[in-house]
Amino acid sequence: MSSRAAVILAFVLVPSLSMQAQTARTVRDGVYTAAQATRGSAIYKEKCASCHGPTLGGSLAPPLAGDAFASTWGGPLSAIVDKIQATMPANAMGTLTRAQAADVLALMLQTSTFPAGRADLSSEDAALKAIALPGAQTAAVRPAPAGGAPTFPPAGNMAQLMRGVLFPAANMIFNVQRYDPGQPPPKTNLSKEAGFSWVDWGAGVYTGWEIVDYAAVALGETSSLMLTPGRRCENGKPVPVNDPEWIKFTIELSETSKAVYAAAQTRNQEKVSDITERLADMCLHCHQAYRDKRVSRTPDDPQNRAARCSK
Repeated sequence: MSSRAAVILAFVLVPSLSMQAQTARTVRDGVYTAAQATRGSAIYKEKCASCHGPTLGGSLAPPLAGDAFASTWGGPLSAIVDKIQATMPANAMGTLTRAQAADVLALMLQTSTFPAGRADLSSEDAALKAIALPGAQTAAVRPAPAGGAPTFPPAGNMAQLMRGVLFPAANMIFNVQRYDPGQPPPKTNLSKEAGFSWVDWGAGVYTGWEIVDYAAVALGETSSLMLTPGRRCENGKPVPVNDPEWIKFTIELSETSKAVYAAAQTRNQEKVSDITERLADMCLHCHQAYRDKRVSRTPDDPQNRAARCSK
């Protein structure tokens, strides 16, 4: 090899090796300082402890340390800082600076017993992307075995699934108690000034009865998602997918959705209104066992979330 070729090869290899070394860095390499974790502790006590617990072990919201946290947030630290800065605290989202978010993350790493180092954890995106938290998430899709189908990990926690699918779908069905799906919707429902409404979904695109049909189907399709392995509740507890009572309520959800769909096919408002009583009972059965906890004196106290998804 000529000397000129060797020099060119060196210029090609050195940056490549340097980049490889940067991306290979993990939180085990001492990426924060004890002083930074102390700053993070002060922020955490003021902004975070009421939801995530005084020791980061979880309460109303999931734990922020240990295996449960790493299994969800394993990967580049930039994603964690982005999450903290943009969505925390829940009652004042976006009020933390990026430097404060990095300080809180330093506390989280310390609580997870990762070693401290000599330099603060940077809040710069490029630096955070070069550091990984071990325990990466399950692959988005698991390849299908021979003759089988691929499997997917849960995309959200149980509260997100309930509020994103079951809550709006059930509201569309309950709305039949007041409005005949066969009649045109009131004009006020279509005004831009009225804002978004669950029960006006699809107005002007699909007929009222079609919307009821789709809502019943959505309820039924959610049944299998209630049993997805690995899903967690809003408070971080595992969804009890193997609990016989949880399975019983899931079957009830499936059967009720079929009954609602059958009633909707009659295109009779009274028959669908009647079936909504069964739908309400179905929701109540599961909520009484797994959701409506009385940790505090009032049923609507947020502290009750800490006991959800357990009997």
